[in-house]
Amino acid sequence: MLEHAGRKETLHLEVGEIILVDKPLDWTSFDIVHRVRAMFEVKKIGHAGTLDPKATGLLILCTGKMTKQIDSFMGWEKEYTGIIELGAVTKSFDTETEVIERKDVAGITEDGMKQAFQRFTGVQQQLPPMYSAIKKNGRRLYKDARKGKEIERATREVEVKEFVVTSFSLPFVGFRVVCSKGTYVRSLANDVGAFLGCGGYLKELRRTRIGGFRVEEALPVELLHTLEPKIQRPAVTV
Repeated sequence: MLEHAGRKETLHLEVGEIILVDKPLDWTSFDIVHRVRAMFEVKKIGHAGTLDPKATGLLILCTGKMTKQIDSFMGWEKEYTGIIELGAVTKSFDTETEVIERKDVAGITEDGMKQAFQRFTGVQQQLPPMYSAIKKNGRRLYKDARKGKEIERATREVEVKEFVVTSFSLPFVGFRVVCSKGTYVRSLANDVGAFLGCGGYLKELRRTRIGGFRVEEALPVELLHTLEPKIQRPAVTV
């Protein structure tokens, strides 16, 4: 497991480094990878877990020999914070597509919301959204979704370890969730809305932690240029 050591060391991107980036809104995870590759001419680089364009927060980049750790990092639990808008439904379960249905939320209480979150805590079978990068018959689902097609897909076992209300001001509900690899928080928002009978979609999402790495340690995109061989940073050791 990786941990931050107390000492400082020089970056060696080609040899192997871990770079924590705070992904901004509307950037894809590969946009960040391409930016770092182009800026520093790094040949071997990848990320350890996709963040949707409409999400912000922690993205782990691995270069050189550290790319061998990507599968391990992807298996770590994730923590997110965000906002669900109740009384509204979108096809993508987030803000990528427009609201297609609205319902009244007057009867929804904070206690009822907490009970709904509890209902979706634990090991469960989750149906991935059509607007996802999952492949079916060699084709990304979102490509068919954008054409209005609905493709049959299998549920996946995921685990939601914590799912708590952090704010309640209808129609918006703030939350924090800790979950396993492969969990679609968008689907959680949609499922909670369906359970309550009023619908819901993911208004905002921010990844705050992957394993022991926190977004507070991450570098904003606008500061990526500071990643130079002479720049010092906290060492990352295995």
